[in-house]
Amino acid sequence: MKISRRSAHSGWRTLTVLLLVLAAGIGIGTQVARRTAVLAAATALAPNASVAAATTAPVAGSGLLRYARDAPELASIRITPVEVVPLPTLPPANARLAYDEDVTARVSSPVAGRVVRLMVRAGDRVRRGAALAELDSPDLASAQSDLAKAQSDETHKRQSVERTRALAETETGSRKDNEAAEADLQQAVAETRRAAQRIHNLATETATATVSGSGRFMLRAPIDGVVVDRQINAGMEVRPDLASPLFVITDTGKLWALVDVPETALGAVHDGQSVELEVDAWPGQRFAGVVRHVGAALDAASRRLQVRCEVANADGRLRSEMFSRVAFLSDSQVTAVRVPNGSLVLNGMQSFVIVEQEPGVFARRPVQLRWSGPDTTYLSAGVRAGERIVSEGALLLASEFPARAE
Repeated sequence: MKISRRSAHSGWRTLTVLLLVLAAGIGIGTQVARRTAVLAAATALAPNASVAAATTAPVAGSGLLRYARDAPELASIRITPVEVVPLPTLPPANARLAYDEDVTARVSSPVAGRVVRLMVRAGDRVRRGAALAELDSPDLASAQSDLAKAQSDETHKRQSVERTRALAETETGSRKDNEAAEADLQQAVAETRRAAQRIHNLATETATATVSGSGRFMLRAPIDGVVVDRQINAGMEVRPDLASPLFVITDTGKLWALVDVPETALGAVHDGQSVELEVDAWPGQRFAGVVRHVGAALDAASRRLQVRCEVANADGRLRSEMFSRVAFLSDSQVTAVRVPNGSLVLNGMQSFVIVEQEPGVFARRPVQLRWSGPDTTYLSAGVRAGERIVSEGALLLASEFPARAE
């Protein structure tokens, strides 16, 4: 009996289909067996726990992303509450901290001399009138000697006047001699005043001269504050015309923040305006300040105007020459939601934040940006005060949301 070629081909096709079906059945059976084993192991480890709690894979649906409360993925994220703050009138501007010159004194020596003794070091807190350094000054010794000679000459001339006046009254002496003696006395008095004034000029509030005639000279602090700089050592020769002051004393509880703003921002800055400062040394913390002076002219090179802000520094955390960012706050009490830049997720042209609705449950929320700074962004819509958002690890959670989530 002969079998046609068409029948043979049909039989091979049937056999091939049967083999494929058999292989698929074996694969499905293997996967079912593996999943059954996994579920059995999870049940054995935690008999009272649900199967969902035994796995850490997120469940997405209805725009929500759910994790178990103890899921390890939640350890890599940080959640912070949303805060509503006054809206700045300008984006944060770079600033430099400096000593408040209204409470700063730079002490120099008014006479030439040699440093004999030092009483303070840099960093010491001093009171007004406290001794800073003792100098040995030949100029002061000469001035003291001149005063002593002038006083002695004045005493002698005064006695001469009294003697010639007595002789003139008894007609023993001449009136001309008495008048000459009175003229000499007036010259002696003038010389005494000149010498005393020179000593007085040296004995200012920042320096006092001893009266022993030894030429010793004491520099003193003119204000209360901290010695932030000392450019003097024992044995050093000092002069009044030195380029740098010997001591710099300032009240570190007040600082200036010097901000250079563009001329286009002049309408948004004025005296008495409140500001907020941020520094890299204290991330996430803000320091309050007030605008005290707006410059009268622009810098010819940078075309910017310097604005001087006064910043309270009672705890001493801020330091002179620190760089900071200053935000000029609005006077109209306009507020906005401020969020960290790390909480924003960009999807195409739309920005989102991840909101925690309850522990382990997250929703993706579209927001509208007002403007952004180097560290924070101000929102005009999308979240409310008190809501909790993901400030760190938002990109990790955003990648878990399905494309259909809103």
